[in-house]
Amino acid sequence: MSKRIFCFALCAMFLTLSFPVEAQQSGKVHRIGYLAPRSAVPKEFKQGLRDLGYVEGQNIVIEARFAEGKFDRFPRFAAELVRLKVDVIATLSSSAARAAKQATTTIPIVMVAAGNPVARGLVASLARPGGNVTGLTASAGPGLAGKRLELLKEIVPRLTLVAALWDPRRRNFPRTQTRMEQAAGLLGLKIQSLEVRDRDDLESAFQAATKAGAQGLIALRHAPIMRGRKRIVALAIKSRLPAIYGDRRFVAAGGLMS
Repeated sequence: MSKRIFCFALCAMFLTLSFPVEAQQSGKVHRIGYLAPRSAVPKEFKQGLRDLGYVEGQNIVIEARFAEGKFDRFPRFAAELVRLKVDVIATLSSSAARAAKQATTTIPIVMVAAGNPVARGLVASLARPGGNVTGLTASAGPGLAGKRLELLKEIVPRLTLVAALWDPRRRNFPRTQTRMEQAAGLLGLKIQSLEVRDRDDLESAFQAATKAGAQGLIALRHAPIMRGRKRIVALAIKSRLPAIYGDRRFVAAGGLMS
C-alpha cells in the first residue's frame, strides 16, 4: 500500500471516529495528536486532510511528537497529547500505539504499521478490535495466509500444490511458514517452500516449482521479492502459474491478484 493510500485511509478513519459533520460545519478547531518514531508529518497526510476539508491553521491543529528513535519517549509524549485533549491520536509504530493505548481509554487512536496488533494487545481481534484503537496493520495477521490460499483455490479448483516465494532471513519467517502450512492443511493443500534471498534465486525457484508440478503461486511481501516483482510476474506468466501476491504493485506490474 502506498504512503498516499495509507494517509487517505487514515484521514477517513479520523472523520469516522471523531469528526462529525455537525462539528465540521460549526467551525470547531480539531486537535490531532501525531505520535511517530522520527521525521516530520508526511505531506500526503496533510494533503489528505486538506482534500477532505480539514486545513491546518484553519479548522485543525496537528500536535506532533517524534521520538527520534528513542522509543522510551513515547509514554511521556502520549501523556502530553492526552493533557492537550486532542480529538484523536495517530500513531506510526507499535510502540507509539501501545503508549497511546496506555495513556487513554477514551480518545480514539488510529494506528498505522503497528506490527501484529492482536499479539501486541492493542486490539481484541482484527474483525472486532473493541476499545478505542483501530487502524491499519503491517502484519499479515493469523487469517490472511488462509484467505490467500482460499482465493487461489477458488480460481484453481484442482489446486493441490502451491509454491511459496519468501525470504527465510525474515525475523518472523518461521511463524509465517507455520501459519501458511497450517492453513494449507485445512484446505487439503501442500506448500512448496521456495527461498529467495536475491533476484538471482528467481529462475531456479520457478524451475523447482515447475518440476514439482505446482499449480499455483504465492509471493510474499519480502524485500528481495518486492525488488524482483516485474521478473516474478513475467516468470509466473511464462510458467502458467496463477499467482496471488502480497502487494498490489505486483498487480500493477501485470500480476493476477493481491
